[in-house]
Amino acid sequence: MSKFFKYTLVAAAAVMISACASAQAPARYSFKVEETFNHDTHSYTQGLFFHKGQFYESAGQYGESSMRKVDLKTGKVLKRQNFERRYFAEGSCILNNRLYVLTWQEKICFVYKPDTFEKIGSFRYNTEGWGLTTDGKQLIMSDGSDRIFFRDPKNFAVKKEIKVTVNGRPLEYLNELEYIKGEIWANVYGSDYIVIINPDSGVVRAIIDCTDLLPRQLRKPSTDVLNGIAYNPANDGIYITGKNWPRLYRITLK
Repeated sequence: MSKFFKYTLVAAAAVMISACASAQAPARYSFKVEETFNHDTHSYTQGLFFHKGQFYESAGQYGESSMRKVDLKTGKVLKRQNFERRYFAEGSCILNNRLYVLTWQEKICFVYKPDTFEKIGSFRYNTEGWGLTTDGKQLIMSDGSDRIFFRDPKNFAVKKEIKVTVNGRPLEYLNELEYIKGEIWANVYGSDYIVIINPDSGVVRAIIDCTDLLPRQLRKPSTDVLNGIAYNPANDGIYITGKNWPRLYRITLK
């Protein structure tokens, strides 16, 4: 998602989340930082995930977009595939040994070999591309609206669509996604909130308030919004970062 929309969406996203104050409101969690890692401040984080123990990240912005393999402990980029300047890379994931990377407004999903980043195909779609994850069977995609699409990895056809709601109200600006233990976790663009979504009903079960995850003293003018959720099944770890952040955090909920 481009910086162009940042300031107009921050207030809107925050209002939608803070409006959840009823008896049926989602559970609310804060966080505890368990580990801290270095993160590339030149990475406008769009996709974040683990695959077979390897940490991957896709980064956006025109002229700066890339797909990366990253050393978790040091934050060093081990392998990088740059995109042409006309493409703004977005969410990414691996399914069936194929690496899928969305583009924002170009409406193309590129497909690569995960080990070499060799391009092996592409698909077109009709919406914007924001977040991407997988439940191990299908691709799960957001487009910045209140909708989440479940797509066939073979042809990118939409198999199912859900609308995400909080107390019956649509929740828009769903961005980076991660599938964790049968639920969809999503960043709400322009806010410090992550929501946990029922993949069948679209109902938000819980809200995680990540306010002040990145300390003020580490923020610079280039530091952008919270974005990036990765789950590592090897240690049951949840990893969170943001766009151009200097840190990546392993957190637990509280």
